[in-house]
Amino acid sequence: MSFTDFDLDPRLEKALAKSGYTKPTTIQRAVLEAALEARDVLASAPTGTGKTAAYLLPALQHLLDFPRRESGHARVLVLTPTRELAQQVKEYGAKLLAGTSLEIGAIVGGKDYQLDADLLKQNLDILVATPGRLIMYLEEEKFDPRQVEVMIIDEADRMLDMGFMPVVDRIAAETRWRKQTMLFSATLEGSGLDNFVRELLDDPVHCHANPPRSERKKITQYYYRADDVDHKFKLLKRLLADPECTRAVIFTKTREKATELHAKLFAAKIRTAVLQGAMVQGKRDDALERFRSGHVQVLVATDVAARGIDIPSITHVFNYDLPRTSDVYLHRIGRTARAGAKGTAINLVEAHDMPMLDKIQRYVDEPIKPRVIESLRPRTKTPKFTKPKKKADDKGKKKKRTGKGKADAKSSKAAPEAKKQRHRDRKNIGKRRSPNADKGTE
Repeated sequence: MSFTDFDLDPRLEKALAKSGYTKPTTIQRAVLEAALEARDVLASAPTGTGKTAAYLLPALQHLLDFPRRESGHARVLVLTPTRELAQQVKEYGAKLLAGTSLEIGAIVGGKDYQLDADLLKQNLDILVATPGRLIMYLEEEKFDPRQVEVMIIDEADRMLDMGFMPVVDRIAAETRWRKQTMLFSATLEGSGLDNFVRELLDDPVHCHANPPRSERKKITQYYYRADDVDHKFKLLKRLLADPECTRAVIFTKTREKATELHAKLFAAKIRTAVLQGAMVQGKRDDALERFRSGHVQVLVATDVAARGIDIPSITHVFNYDLPRTSDVYLHRIGRTARAGAKGTAINLVEAHDMPMLDKIQRYVDEPIKPRVIESLRPRTKTPKFTKPKKKADDKGKKKKRTGKGKADAKSSKAAPEAKKQRHRDRKNIGKRRSPNADKGTE
């Protein structure tokens, strides 16, 4: 199957061909088939599967099929959790728009307020935005939500983790006249996301795509055991000195660790930039530009960058700190082996990291091989963790607990929660309303 099978506008096909894309990925095939029929879409797609094109292509096709008669605010709204991802989507969208008269813009936190205000005064077909920034302009009535026909929520699981869902709920309610909604997430697990999906989507088509095994094999994954923090840093310095490591991203768990590691690498005369959420937007943009241009070869980053960096020439990803969840691990290592290239993912683990490493291996469904540098061989033995066994009478105990005494107290406590469930089912936040219903409320 090729993109020509979807009867896309010739200008979109030309832009795809110019970028070197002729065959759609698994997620692109699934989403295009549903979205081009104006169906709501619920898609599970990790990074590196081509999801940005999967949602932009049908949205752009809709704009070209039904051109607007008058200039105005955006008809397609794309919400992303991070500034970097918003800029990336905007840049990719601009490439697809080449040869058309459509306009795309982005508003994100940290930018000059007046620049955004000027952008929103212009004719705009597609707006890419972070939720916190957009809600400000909605409250000030500087963005007209009634003109939105297609709403796309990218990386909804990340939105949930960052606490953006209440804001997204409000935006969804304001854009209730839309004709189509597409929601993308790396994982569809979790009750919070389930509730959000029920409130937002109307009979969605479910699309699921994991990277093919051939794609995953392009990333070689290793781990090195470290005795302590000092040993870990020595391993990192040695691995960064590898001639094959020409451009690397190093991930840490916290902003403080990112700043500290950046200072240590700088003191070791390793050209490094740092990217973390507390930085002002200008400094974040500058760090990415220096890394992208090759002025620095190493970027130390928190997970704010795990889903927003798209630089084809990254050869190595280092997990200096293992992530808190396995799906974040996939997003991190997905920064390498892009655009058909091969890459390496290296994990530096201390004893307390071993249980998490085991979870990650089960999640990715493949072993992560251990490696050793002879001159930096760990002095401690590999720790072994035994999983607690379930007792045979566990089920019996559970039954007893549901009978009397404390069980009665628990059931009485559960009553308000049931009430909460009924209220949530009634509230209808973000649901689109029929035109007749809207007329009655005006």
